[in-house]
Amino acid sequence: MDYSIKIGGEAGQGIQTIGDALAHIFTRAGFYVFSHQDYESRIRGGHNFYQIRISDRPITASRNRVHILVALDRESIFLHERELVEEGQVLYDSSLLRERFEKENFLDLPLLKLALEFGGDKIMVNTVAIGAIIGMLGMDPEIMFELIKKTFIKKGIDLVEANLKAAKAGYELARKECLRCSFRLSEFTEPKMLISGNEAIGLGAIASGVKFYSAYPMTPSTGIFNFIAEQAKDFDIVVEQAEDEISAINMIIGASFAGVRAMTGTSGGGFALMVEGLSLAGMTETPIVVALAQRPGPATGLPTRTEAADLLFALYAGHGEFPKILFAPGNPEQAFYLTNKAFDLAEKFQVPAIILTDQYLADSQWSYQSFDLTKLKYVDYRLRGDSLKNLSGYKRHAFTDTGVSPLGIPGDSSHLIITDSDEHDEEGHLIEDAEIRVKMVQKRLFQKIPLLKKEIEPPTLYGEKKPDLLLICWGSLYGIVKEVVDELSKDFKVAMLHFSEIFPFSEEVSWVNLIKEAKIVINIEQNATSQFAKLLQLETGVRIKKHINRFDGRPFTVDELKERVNYAYLERF
Repeated sequence: MDYSIKIGGEAGQGIQTIGDALAHIFTRAGFYVFSHQDYESRIRGGHNFYQIRISDRPITASRNRVHILVALDRESIFLHERELVEEGQVLYDSSLLRERFEKENFLDLPLLKLALEFGGDKIMVNTVAIGAIIGMLGMDPEIMFELIKKTFIKKGIDLVEANLKAAKAGYELARKECLRCSFRLSEFTEPKMLISGNEAIGLGAIASGVKFYSAYPMTPSTGIFNFIAEQAKDFDIVVEQAEDEISAINMIIGASFAGVRAMTGTSGGGFALMVEGLSLAGMTETPIVVALAQRPGPATGLPTRTEAADLLFALYAGHGEFPKILFAPGNPEQAFYLTNKAFDLAEKFQVPAIILTDQYLADSQWSYQSFDLTKLKYVDYRLRGDSLKNLSGYKRHAFTDTGVSPLGIPGDSSHLIITDSDEHDEEGHLIEDAEIRVKMVQKRLFQKIPLLKKEIEPPTLYGEKKPDLLLICWGSLYGIVKEVVDELSKDFKVAMLHFSEIFPFSEEVSWVNLIKEAKIVINIEQNATSQFAKLLQLETGVRIKKHINRFDGRPFTVDELKERVNYAYLERF
């Protein structure tokens, strides 16, 4: 079983409502789910779609071919009809589209009429559509009914009943009218967890003890903000919507200096405003975590599309030289654990940590059995209470064997805790002394980086241990390239080398030989200039000659990338 459903229409028609509800119904039935969205930067109009793939085996990316196309506007048919498989079906309402299509695989259901008749409101079109899709699939509707009850119970029993009637009407009519529907779903199994990249980062932050989150909303990072804000009361977290990104990063620096774990999130334009604050955190050795959700630039670019072109910007952001950590998770599970690791290493080494994501990973949803919470790490590296009081003397920036100084909390003892944005001495007072300046740079940079390298995991190898064809990628490309490797493994000795712990590079470098020994190496990136390949050459001296790039604001699909890899491979002959 492997089906794809695409819901297309204008912004404001409830496309996300339908898609999100279906994704939750399928995961509660125990199916594996992957979904992604494509939407324009407008509140009304334009063309958007939400695509869901369901299977009885783990899946990690979208495919080109669609089995059910739900067309809420005419453009959805003209743009996506060609994506249908032979047995594919189009669900539409001719009264909404003001046009009737006389084709065998087009199912014209009166969604609006049913919404008004059974739900009493045209807004119920979405609920009728959900019921119709479940009916077309021949799926038992009980899980759908349970989800409707849970979703609307707080709004009153009348709304629950109206939605149940609307969903049932759509379900029964689709079962009756879709005579060509021949979909066969697997048996239900244990319910699974459905989570997006943004939700996973937010969950990872909460699990890591974040107590202060400040941000200015900016697509596609806002989902992290919303998720943490929704949980703030239950976990005693202060969430602040700042007036701008400069304020946001300065707030989290202040909160961290005051003794709590703090985080912000933004996109490229907002991160540009944060750069001076990032340098302040570097100079004062204040641990902070920043989620940088990339989108196509420069400037406003394509604000709701996807790209991974801020890698080198993030790596070199800040004036002067100071260490930072860069992580780029490939899926929500990695996002969860790497967010935890970002908090741990930021506090352990008193450096900024940046989590790179993008619109594709931020908004896509994956299903999992569960996350292993025993893998989480929480160590409080700050001196608190008696541990600080018992010090004979305290120097915030004391020279040590590791370069990591004691991290005290203002007001927690009689010791003065001082730092300064100017270069400073061990006690935190500003200086102009050349010798101390050199020692401080060595402390912050040359002593910490080697220790950080010991904490970094090497890239993940998936596929053949000694491949002829090696695909290199980083960040959100993980799931797409993984499925490409699965399909190409029938014909090639192929593997994927995926980087999620981006900088500094791991101390363990045996994977460099893997790159050198493969017959053909292809670097795959969602940017125009192969930024990761440049970083790889800078750090290891390895130069990759073949590249596959996409930078039109849309993600790769498995089918498209497989075709491009095949073409790049054949070019060598």
